[in-house]
Amino acid sequence: MAEADTPEAVAARLAQVPPAERVALVDRRFLGHRHALRLALTDPRFDTAAIPGALSATAAGRPALLRALAAVSGARPAPSGGATSLPAPTRVGGAGLDELPDPHIPSAGGRAGLDRSRVVRSATRTAAADIPLPDALADALGPAGAEPHRPELGVLVATVPTDETARQAAAEAIAAVDEESIRLRSAVKSRDGFFTTHFISPYSRYIARWCARRGLTPNQVTTASLLVALIAAGCAATGTRGGFVAAGVLLLASFVLDCTDGQLARYSLQYSTLGAWLDATFDRVKEYAYYAGLALGAARGGDDVWALALGAMVLQTCRHVVDFAFNEANHDASANTSPTAALSGRLDSVGWTVWARRMIVLPIGERWALIAVLTAATTPRTTFVVLLIGCGLAACYTTAGRVLRSLTRKARRTDRAARALDELCDSGPLAEAAARPLARFTRALPVFAPPALALAGGAVLTATAALAPRGSWGVPLAALVYVFTSAAAVSRPLKGPLDWLVPPLFRAAEYGTVLALAAVSQVNGALPAAFGLVAAVAYHHYDTVYRIRGGTGAPPRALVRAAGGHEGRALVVAVLAAACGHHSGFAVALTVLAVCLALLVLAESIRFWVSSSAPAVHDETGEPA
Repeated sequence: MAEADTPEAVAARLAQVPPAERVALVDRRFLGHRHALRLALTDPRFDTAAIPGALSATAAGRPALLRALAAVSGARPAPSGGATSLPAPTRVGGAGLDELPDPHIPSAGGRAGLDRSRVVRSATRTAAADIPLPDALADALGPAGAEPHRPELGVLVATVPTDETARQAAAEAIAAVDEESIRLRSAVKSRDGFFTTHFISPYSRYIARWCARRGLTPNQVTTASLLVALIAAGCAATGTRGGFVAAGVLLLASFVLDCTDGQLARYSLQYSTLGAWLDATFDRVKEYAYYAGLALGAARGGDDVWALALGAMVLQTCRHVVDFAFNEANHDASANTSPTAALSGRLDSVGWTVWARRMIVLPIGERWALIAVLTAATTPRTTFVVLLIGCGLAACYTTAGRVLRSLTRKARRTDRAARALDELCDSGPLAEAAARPLARFTRALPVFAPPALALAGGAVLTATAALAPRGSWGVPLAALVYVFTSAAAVSRPLKGPLDWLVPPLFRAAEYGTVLALAAVSQVNGALPAAFGLVAAVAYHHYDTVYRIRGGTGAPPRALVRAAGGHEGRALVVAVLAAACGHHSGFAVALTVLAVCLALLVLAESIRFWVSSSAPAVHDETGEPA
């Protein structure tokens, strides 16, 4: 920590800080809550952040901070002096703010965790408007190319008092607020499901605080949640009633930890790129591993439910792709004039409808609670049947609502949205090559042609796979048709009102074809192998989603081409089914294909996320998962 009284001195101090470190500038007269400072000085998701009297900049934001500093310094006369009658800290060095005996910053709420920023204190105020230098710099950061994040403080206090009267009023306002209570409440998502909000978060937030005070990280809690879920899957795989009961209890315990890791990240502002990826990816791994455990347990009891388990995974993955594709298509769309959206907004004012609509989509909390209770009380077959019915109804509800919004919304989709949808499609070299010559013909087709082509080609392929006799070469022919319809669907930019349906239709066609061919083959082990294959491909698709949401774009085209694309994989599986779909070689072929794809996509995914410089992105919307 260092002190400076002029913009020139501030610039000199900043120059002494290593370029890779985050820096903070705090007026020495700052008075406020420690958590207000945490929000401005330590949140790693933003290059620059500011509250009254304080601002911070990461390594990426420091060039803009220096430009703003130069602009502020050159736009006003030299200060008459930085001295102030208010007390200033006398301890200067490399310590974090939480270690300084500073009377301006109350110490309630435990350690502040502010030592992640190099801090420069200043008492300089601009001459024209008499505002603190940090505030002037924050205003200048926008024109300098780095608009600062300004966290919502609510009742938290952050101010630079100009006289003793203002200082006393601010001190009274600080004392009137239970900062720790505010911090605990803000650790919980502002929007979440009914089960999570009322049955998990009331106590999981205290678990998060307990973890924070013992130095545990969100990634450690995320990993613990995964391990508990895998143990739950192992208990379900025993096929005994005691194992099923234990599995249900452990699945709920895993969900409690799953909520805790995000709350710990928000409580202690420990966001990271790797953590965001682990949190999102492990949720899928936990749920689908549990499906496999239930299927193994049912097999021990003589009941083959692998087709139901695979069907549940296909349905749930397609639901997620619908969510992602719709959100990406409308991420920056203009002119939202949909009466359906307006109706939804009016319903939000009626409290009970908010919870009813959140529950009907069967988000992760409600879904896992349902699975846990049914596992403990019934059979795996019953669990999967109820789950498929519930998720099917939820999918119809959400998709129908989004179709209505899209049809009634007069909006212009951007190139960014079209590019994101194209990346979500996961088209391989076959569709890529066929799309170019087809483009001249598809330009004249109606606006709804892309989803119609994707639906028609996918329906032909999955229906043929399900109805044709095993070993039929009609399925590869249908797969070739699917290649050309898929290419035609993506041969022009996906900017139509329903073009966000194209990626989930491709997912349904590919996954549904693998399921149908494995089921029709009646080969021992084909369905478990198909489950593994779809799991590997689904991981690739989720990885694509999380990269796009992180602003880094889809995986490299070389990886997508090597993985074959959705149409290439569908064709390969169709040929394998025709060539060896009547004997055990089909199960072996599916297993080898699953292992090869898993190794390919996992290696690239782990390499990217471990070394990624992408911004930390955490889901703060509370949208169901």
